[in-house]
Amino acid sequence: MSSFSRRRFLCATGASGLLAACGNGVGSAGGTQIDARVDKTRDYLFSSYPGTRDLASQAAGVLYMPLITEAGLGIGGGYGRGALRVGGVTVDYYSATRATFGFQIGAQQYAHALFFMTEGSLGQFRRSPGWAVGADVRYATPAQGASLGKETTELEPVIALVFGQQGLIAGATLAGVKYSRIIP
Repeated sequence: MSSFSRRRFLCATGASGLLAACGNGVGSAGGTQIDARVDKTRDYLFSSYPGTRDLASQAAGVLYMPLITEAGLGIGGGYGRGALRVGGVTVDYYSATRATFGFQIGAQQYAHALFFMTEGSLGQFRRSPGWAVGADVRYATPAQGASLGKETTELEPVIALVFGQQGLIAGATLAGVKYSRIIP
C-alpha cells in the first residue's frame, strides 16, 4: 500500500469513526428508531419542564430533536434527526445541520424542541425545502419550561427550547441550524 493510499485509508477510517461515535442516528433503523428517541425526549421534556406539556397541547405542531451532536476545532458542524408531530402523531422526519467557523474547540450534545404556535408558522416550516431558525423564533430557557403561559403562546409564532446540554462547548443556540425533511 503506497503512503498516499495509506493516508487516504486512515483519513476515511478516522472520519467514519468520528461519525459513528456521535450516536445521533446516522445509519440507524430509520423512522422506528427516531420515533422511539422522540418519545423518550418528549417524556423527559414533559416531566422535567411541566409547562411544556400545556405548550405542546396548544401548539399546531412540535418538532422534537432528541440529539444534536456538535464538534469543532476552528471549523465545526453539527447534525441530528428528529420528528415533527401534529396532534401527537409523527407527520414528517427532519434532519438538523449546522456548520460553524471561528474560534471554537470541543464537542457537545443537546436536545431541543420547536413549538409551532400558529398554523401559519407550521405551514411555512413544512413547505420550506430547507428552513433556518430566524428572528421569529423566541428562545425559552429550561427554567421557563415550567411556566410558559398563555401570554407567550399568543405573541410568538415559534418557541424554541434547548435542553439536556452536555459537553465542552458553552451556550448551545439554534442560530445557523438548517432543518430539512428526510426519509429515514
